[in-house]
Amino acid sequence: MFQLPQLPYAYDALEPHIDAKTMEIHHDKHHQAYLDKFNATLEKYPELQNMKAHEILKDLAKLEVEEADRKSLRNNGGGYVNHSIFWKLMGPAKEIDEALVKEIKETFGSIENFKNEFTQAASTHFGSGWAWLVRDENKKLKVYSLPNQDSPYTLGHEPILTLDLWEHAYYLNYQNRRPDYITAWWNVLKMI
Repeated sequence: MFQLPQLPYAYDALEPHIDAKTMEIHHDKHHQAYLDKFNATLEKYPELQNMKAHEILKDLAKLEVEEADRKSLRNNGGGYVNHSIFWKLMGPAKEIDEALVKEIKETFGSIENFKNEFTQAASTHFGSGWAWLVRDENKKLKVYSLPNQDSPYTLGHEPILTLDLWEHAYYLNYQNRRPDYITAWWNVLKMI
């Protein structure tokens, strides 16, 4: 069964951009809840328990599971995987990925153009979900948002960067000001 990944930094390491209380609740309560429900669904399917979580999402349409369980795997497995990616992308210090920066510049023209496109996808997303930078099935970088806990893996895409747009990710500090949260997040994204 899957385990909750440790945060690679202290709860308060991302302050003032993301506050410690939000990080604690987000990681320890929300992420844990997705994990618990994901594992509970997987208990019914021993044949899936040796797969990696992202492989389950990638193969979701082909899995021989009850439809209600497929929905649970999509929502709770997605919540587990998406959050696991999200925590690793952030940190108190920049760790620039030069290869990714080069690829972003080649695809979007500049880092600023990429940030603008990503910010637009995040700020105009209706309701809960995630903004993504992915490599599509042709290995090309692409920006989009997905609802709820949907994962690019179900589309055959490889996630590169993601931003949690659920209110639990920002509401204690930013209330209804999602654009302020998005702007603040760029300060803790460590890769670019």
